[in-house]
Amino acid sequence: MLDDRAKLLLKALVERYIADGQPVGSWTLSRASGIDLSPATVRNVMADLEELGLIASPHVSAGRIPTARGYRLFVDTMLTVQRDPLTPPQLAPEQPQKVIANAAQLLSNLSQFVGVVMAPRRTSVFRHIEFLRLSERRFLVIIVSPEGDVQNRVIFTDVDYSQSQLIEAFNFLNEHYAGLAMEQVRERLKSEVDLLRGEIVTLMQAAVNAGSQALSEAQDEVVISGERNLLAVSDFSNDMGNLRRAFDLFEQKTQILRLLDISSQAEGVRIYIGGESHAMPFEEFSVVSSSYEIDGKIVGTLGVIGPTRMPYDRMIQIVDITSRLLSNALSLRG
Repeated sequence: MLDDRAKLLLKALVERYIADGQPVGSWTLSRASGIDLSPATVRNVMADLEELGLIASPHVSAGRIPTARGYRLFVDTMLTVQRDPLTPPQLAPEQPQKVIANAAQLLSNLSQFVGVVMAPRRTSVFRHIEFLRLSERRFLVIIVSPEGDVQNRVIFTDVDYSQSQLIEAFNFLNEHYAGLAMEQVRERLKSEVDLLRGEIVTLMQAAVNAGSQALSEAQDEVVISGERNLLAVSDFSNDMGNLRRAFDLFEQKTQILRLLDISSQAEGVRIYIGGESHAMPFEEFSVVSSSYEIDGKIVGTLGVIGPTRMPYDRMIQIVDITSRLLSNALSLRG
């Protein structure tokens, strides 16, 4: 437990370090805190904070910087979010993939860090399916989801099909199975095989398998925007190791997906501070994230990834506002 004086000094130290990126010494902290304490008293309090693991001394510097634990205490108990008049552009209710890409770019532009959006999770339901003959025994399957996303897959068959057979197959699928998940369609086709001609069933089964794969791959997509912004952040530009880890993280996407998936299980804005958990094991990064909704139902997550030394109050505003804009744009579209 910290007394009020220690809390005030920790808050001042974190805010000062976020502002200028330099380790904070006792004399600077004495002035920044706004309370009448001698540098000797401040040094004693800083020693206590360091012993508690809330601040640390980098290399041989006389100053101190916050640790992940110090940032967490600051964010959870000392952060005051000023509601500055942010006026970001609206997100137009367009095709979902474009809206999501625009939201990632908006997060990046407003934060000057990296914007990430996880596409909505959904079942592999189709609204419409169609076949297009490309060449002998080679066909394009076009699948339209209820949200309007279009996925294409090329399938190869053992036999060739005429245009009339293609029309018969996709008409049957659309008339009897539109609105069902691909898994349900696959089971229904097995039970209704006697009602249909064998070669048409084979075509439909191939199309359903391809459509199921296409829709499941699309649902875990992560859109990332603004990676190059990190080149202007001294925390990364001065350390090639940090920069390399950053770009590896964005290229692989697996860690980001896992983190955003965890975030989607909670409402409101969440903050993950680098090094404090398995969710974000890189000490150089913090993530401010929030879920977003379609028609009141949580369907995905978005956020800002930047240095641990970020202005958390402003990032919270940016993420919160963008979440609301994206929710509105996707809901209005429906």
